Order: sequence, then C-alpha cells, then structure tokens
Amino acid sequence: MQKLKNLIYSVLTCSFLLNVNLPVNSTEKEVRVYSGRHYNTDRNVYKKFAEETGIKVRLIEAAGISLIERLKREGRNSQADLILLVDAARITNASKLGLLQSIDSASLENDVPIGLKDPNKKWYALTRRVRVIVANPKRVDVSKIKDFTDLSDPSLKGKVCLRNRKSPYNQSLVANQIINEGEEVTKKWLNGMISNVSKPFFPGDISIVRAVSKGKCGVGIVNHYYVARMLAGVNGRRDALYAKKTSVLTPNPAHVNVSAGGVARYATNKDEAIKLLEYLASPKGSKGLAGPTFEHPLKEVSQNSIVRAFGDFIPDKVTVVELGASNSKAIKLMKDAGWD
Repeated sequence: MQKLKNLIYSVLTCSFLLNVNLPVNSTEKEVRVYSGRHYNTDRNVYKKFAEETGIKVRLIEAAGISLIERLKREGRNSQADLILLVDAARITNASKLGLLQSIDSASLENDVPIGLKDPNKKWYALTRRVRVIVANPKRVDVSKIKDFTDLSDPSLKGKVCLRNRKSPYNQSLVANQIINEGEEVTKKWLNGMISNVSKPFFPGDISIVRAVSKGKCGVGIVNHYYVARMLAGVNGRRDALYAKKTSVLTPNPAHVNVSAGGVARYATNKDEAIKLLEYLASPKGSKGLAGPTFEHPLKEVSQNSIVRAFGDFIPDKVTVVELGASNSKAIKLMKDAGWD
C-alpha cells in the first residue's frame, strides 16, 4: 500500500531540472527546491540564478500540504535543500514541525522587512499578496463596502460568495481579524457574514470572481492577483471579460499574506540554498517572482498598471508570525460559524 501511495504521489508532483549551459562535471553545484508555488514564470528566475551563479536548480512542485507531509515522511532522507510555501500558516507550521533550520544572512535581514520574516531566522518572505473584495456594482452598492466587516451587513443577505474553509488564505484572513479585533468581535462578524453567504462555498478564488461577474452573488473575497491575471487575459478572453464586470475594493489598511522560503533542516546543499533564498528575496529576485504573477514584491507596490488600478494600500501591522500562531483558533471560529 505504501508503494502505491508513493507512486501516486510521484505522478501528482512535478519535478524538473532547469537546463542551463553549464560545464558538466562531478563537482557541479546544485540546489534542490520543494515549492508550493505553481507559476511557470518562477522558472525564469531560477534560470537567471543558475546562469549567474553556476548553481543548478532542481525543482519539485506540489501543493503546500503535500510538501509538508512529504518532508515529514522523508525525515533525514529528504532531498530538499530549500522549501517555498504560500501562506503564513503553512510556512510557520513548517517551522514548528522542525522542517526548517536557522541561517545567518545579512542580506536576508536587510532585504526582508520586519514582520515578514521569522525572528528565529528560519524563513523569509519573498512576495506579498493582498486579500481584497470583488463586487458586482449591479448587485450591490460598492460605496458601502470598504472593509471585510461590511460583509456582515444584513443588506447583503444571499449576496456573499466565499471560498471554502480549507483555503489557507481565508484562514489567515480570519486570524488577521482575531489579532486586530479580538475573538468576540470576530465571532460576531463571522456569524453575520456566513448568514449572508450564497452557498455552496467555492473551491477557488477564480470561481468566485466568475460568480460575482455573472451576478450569482454580489460580493466575494479573493487574492488580488487572481483578478489581475484574469484582466490580463492569462486565463483566456472569457475570464478577462468576466473580471472587467467586477470592481476590486481594497481595504485600507490591508491584510497582507506572503509566499516565503526557508532552508530545509536536512539540506545537503545548505550554502547553495542560502544563496538562492538570498537571490529570491533580493529586490531583483522578489520583483522577478512577483512581476509576472501580479503579486507585490517585498518593499513596494506592484508597478503593473492592472494592479495599480486596484488602488494604493497600507499593510496593517499584523506580522506573519502572528497570523500563523492564530491559525488554529481561526479555523475553530470558522467551523463554529458554519463556514464549511
């Protein structure tokens, strides 16, 4: 049975070696990356790194939860050198499980802002993503929706669409509310918002944008870059037309989540892993990752015209560590409120 599970896992994951014209010899340096980011454009950044340093990048991509489970299963036999994950809870959980190791890097400490890195130096953010509200102006009065708390207003009964409770982005959003507003206020907000939900809950952010555009619901919560990618035509002409029918409302201050990376506990190529992590977190590397995916780099708002049209924002003061620490409490409150 275990062999069958391993076979299924190998089929579901994507592994490849970036081909760069480097000399072939037995002492060739490499770094093995386990990544929960699923963007083909990331490979261009890895390729530039390989060309500049001579270090080959071997990449395995899979869902964040699958990667964590694989690392736990592999233990000391793991081939991972660098681990990349999306969402605050996932990267902090990887740290709590002992899957990452502390490193010393002056450049990482300088390039990654406070609040977006682990105080114990086990992980560092690479890109930022903002949770926003997407609305259909023909179904709701967008002038009355400025924050997530507004989604609990009784006037939105049957008009709110949400992604399911398993979404780490929604879990971090609720964790963010707990930290900013306290448990009791968050409970009240959740109960009101869930009572307004047009069920069933959705499996992904893009499906929410489509539903809002079609008028199946009036308002939903998504990551900003999903809308931007749709508007840019990344998903095709039809999705671009859907997205154009919606309005993106960015709360201010904004809830910011991240993608982040850390050196694997049992990395055999530790120095190479640190070099790649430094490269990805540098202004050049962060912009290289964030630009094509419509995310925000670490220290500035995306200069992409589509993202800029969503409006400026000021990140709230909640740290990634705080979001991860409040994750389990957030899940419980979501479940209690009926968020399936």
